[in-house]
Amino acid sequence: MPDEIYDLVVIGGGINGTGIAADASARGLSVLLAEAEDLAGATSSASSKLIHGGLRYLEHFELRLVREALAEREVLLAKAPHIIWPMRFILPHIAGMRPRALLRAGLFLYDHLASRKTLDRSRALDLRRDPAGAPLASDLQHGFSYWDCWVDDARLVVLNAIAAREAGALIVTRTPVRELSVDGGLWVVRLGTEERRVRARAIVNAAGPWVGDVARLVSSPRRASPPTVRLVKGSHIVVPRITGADDGYTFQHRDGRVVFALPFEENFTLIGTTERPQFGSPRAARVEKEEETYLLDIASRYFRAPLTPDQIVWSFAGVRPLDDDGSESASAVSRDYRLELEAGTTPPILHVIGGKITTYRKLAEAALKLLEPHLVPMRQGTTATTPLPGGDLDGRTFDTWFDDFARRNHGFNKGYLRRLARRYGTRSSRIIAEATTERDLGENFGVGLSAREIAYLKAEEWAQTADDILWRRTKAGLHLAPDERQRAEDALGRI
Repeated sequence: MPDEIYDLVVIGGGINGTGIAADASARGLSVLLAEAEDLAGATSSASSKLIHGGLRYLEHFELRLVREALAEREVLLAKAPHIIWPMRFILPHIAGMRPRALLRAGLFLYDHLASRKTLDRSRALDLRRDPAGAPLASDLQHGFSYWDCWVDDARLVVLNAIAAREAGALIVTRTPVRELSVDGGLWVVRLGTEERRVRARAIVNAAGPWVGDVARLVSSPRRASPPTVRLVKGSHIVVPRITGADDGYTFQHRDGRVVFALPFEENFTLIGTTERPQFGSPRAARVEKEEETYLLDIASRYFRAPLTPDQIVWSFAGVRPLDDDGSESASAVSRDYRLELEAGTTPPILHVIGGKITTYRKLAEAALKLLEPHLVPMRQGTTATTPLPGGDLDGRTFDTWFDDFARRNHGFNKGYLRRLARRYGTRSSRIIAEATTERDLGENFGVGLSAREIAYLKAEEWAQTADDILWRRTKAGLHLAPDERQRAEDALGRI
């Protein structure tokens, strides 16, 4: 049987890979995406879960990156209002840190570098009077508010994969690429443990921290050395919701970094992130005790009630594959992306280096623009205006749509419906189907995670393991007690 031929093979199932696959397939290209593990199984599920311009990047004069990211907030908010929503941030001023005048000037730029349709502008706050000051230490009297957006990062990846599949792409997970070679003017891609081979007119190497490893798979390298990235580990901790901390908080540290404290999953506060060099395999990244101490110390300096290690209910670490621009500190390394195209007398391969979750869609557009001369004529890109799966609310706000959804499904607990809607948006109806109460959805594995929902995740969202379901497609694992979590993991392993 002859090998299947694709216009484009994308290697890597993180946000950049799935974003490129979604854009390319929507333009009429035949696409295969291969992911070695699970979608969003590494960096793309370990972010701070923000769609933001990057306020602190202004200090490094990255005006283009900030402008692009600020504009993308509005685009992504319209594309996926079920998993992306506005969040107000409180930035307290503390003596000895950045002066208030500097903060005000930075926020003025942040307000005006790109147009705002939905998000409000920044404001000065008297923290002694504003409710947002209630959970803060009593010596914090002045500050500012500004707006960015929250995102369920792992679900953003999955929704782009679904969009790609529905436009004709083939998405294969737990299928590592073993070898890349050239034959007859096409790439030959050897996939998985079986001797499956496909051919491609072009390849995108979007393997994130493993971008260099994938480049080394080429049997006859065309360059002296593979592309390199600077691996920087970012760690987060999760504690029970800090009373009154219902906004996001941006805290300055004396080392010049900023740390976020964010409302998370209804009952928790997410605190992060750190920035430390990652040595060894990115898969081995773990939250270290020193990082926990760093995050607890800065949160305890700003919040009225000190935090202690025994309050940590979950922690996670991810490795950012940054473009190594020679900066001395990890904090100063650019979060911008770089695209390296190798083309000429042989088929093109595009290496994706760096980037941030907010600008994934613009990165995809730039990647397709570079590849366009080497591929069949493409249709015009439509990702700026096409909703992601579940985000087609017909111009309504999420709350307006949800009120109607809850009325139509009045036999269900409203809290359950909201959790479902925040995961699947309009596609929640595919899970509920003809059911009239939660009992109709089969066994409950805890916090409303039903057998029906699990079947949907396995059939439609490439979920295969307990971790895929409990920690990436949902965050149900966070809401379960340890013994309940173990029972759920054991049961899911048998399904």
